[in-house]
Amino acid sequence: MTEKVRQILSWYGSDNPGTLTNLARLLNQGRIGGTGKLVILPVDQGFEHGPARSFAKNPAGYNPHYHFELAIKSGCNAYAAPLGFIEAGARDFAGEIPLILKINNSDVLFNNKAPISALTSSVDDALRLGCAGIGFTIYPGSAERKQMYEEIALAAQEAKKAGLVVVIWSYPRGENLSKDGETAIDVIAYAAQIAAQLGAHIIKVKPPTKHIEQAEAKKVFEDQKIPIDTLSDQVRHVVQSCFAGRRVVIFSGGAAKGTQDVLDEVKGIAKGGGFGSIMGRNAFQRPEKEAIDLIHKVQDIFVAN
Repeated sequence: MTEKVRQILSWYGSDNPGTLTNLARLLNQGRIGGTGKLVILPVDQGFEHGPARSFAKNPAGYNPHYHFELAIKSGCNAYAAPLGFIEAGARDFAGEIPLILKINNSDVLFNNKAPISALTSSVDDALRLGCAGIGFTIYPGSAERKQMYEEIALAAQEAKKAGLVVVIWSYPRGENLSKDGETAIDVIAYAAQIAAQLGAHIIKVKPPTKHIEQAEAKKVFEDQKIPIDTLSDQVRHVVQSCFAGRRVVIFSGGAAKGTQDVLDEVKGIAKGGGFGSIMGRNAFQRPEKEAIDLIHKVQDIFVAN
């Protein structure tokens, strides 16, 4: 146990020893364990985007075991996935890496202007499979946000009683938000704050841009001269919005991109004080050796900052 991990655990004073133990498991796992930084492999894309779009670039990814092995070999802090993929490997890889069960998911077969994910598994499933935590997606800005907030409020309460970590994917989306607005600095910071207020231990958001979506927010950014010119500036504001950095916030890898683009983005996130990356397609769509090399470079960037 390092002093950095002890400090992070101290931010969660209302949690029971079981939850703190599982949070420590995540923070102490893998190549960068003990540094207070996290690099997590999430593989929910098969459900969210479909098998061919997710795995055809690297057909080894059709096999659920490939992702367990990639997360373990690359020294990730955790592996996150929906019920089916977790069930397919939980026994074979029991105890080798902390697992996060994604308990709600959506698909792209129906285009809904008010997005909402379906509950697809439970806290009981997470306990049965030996998971360290649950994952849950909310869409701030959706007309269905009330139901999502109420669902995660209940799931988080149950998870915390059971000693599990709560990870919230907070993705702004809805008919009143423009496409640019989904990653606007004011909107991403707001989405991160909402996740923190809903009781998340770990918050996942997309990397923000300098675009400001809300007119009222723009006035404040300008009046208070909040710096947002660079990615590191933007990330710093998002971290500040997560209770002055007292909640762990990590950033998604987003759409598949070139290696240098991935690393440049990670450098900006690390420089801005982001706690880590949760990187899916940019890792598992590469051949295993190349994916491990990329994940190691990402880990090294966070440790260096």
